[in-house]
Amino acid sequence: MKDIAGMDELYRDFILDHYRNPRNAGTLEHPDASFEDVNPLCGDKIRMDVSVRDGAVADVRFRGRGCAISQASASLLTEDIKGKSLAEVERLNADDVVANLGINISPARLKCALLGLKVLKHALALEYQPTEEEKAYPDGQPS
Repeated sequence: MKDIAGMDELYRDFILDHYRNPRNAGTLEHPDASFEDVNPLCGDKIRMDVSVRDGAVADVRFRGRGCAISQASASLLTEDIKGKSLAEVERLNADDVVANLGINISPARLKCALLGLKVLKHALALEYQPTEEEKAYPDGQPS
């Protein structure tokens, strides 16, 4: 039988590691899409820059400030989306983000956890203009 308390501690350490040592932190010099937003309830802030090549996320960076949940969630999200097609990224939802964190998120902390996803989706929806080829093949090039 697994030790549930031990598993919770493992995931807390995992989240704290992403908070203290965020992956893909920073900005991109010439992103194809960029967006920044704030969670007005707690003041968490995230900016995400995305570079797209051939209909997929070629690179992504984020910077922000806030609680461990918001920052770790953004860090995990950037790791998750690198190399994914824009169609795959578009299909990501709250359940995917919470699953990446690996812990139960209270309703009060859910907006913290989802801020990175909200920023990412807004960046791609508002700023990224797909090429005609990307429109024709939203899941990547035909085989």
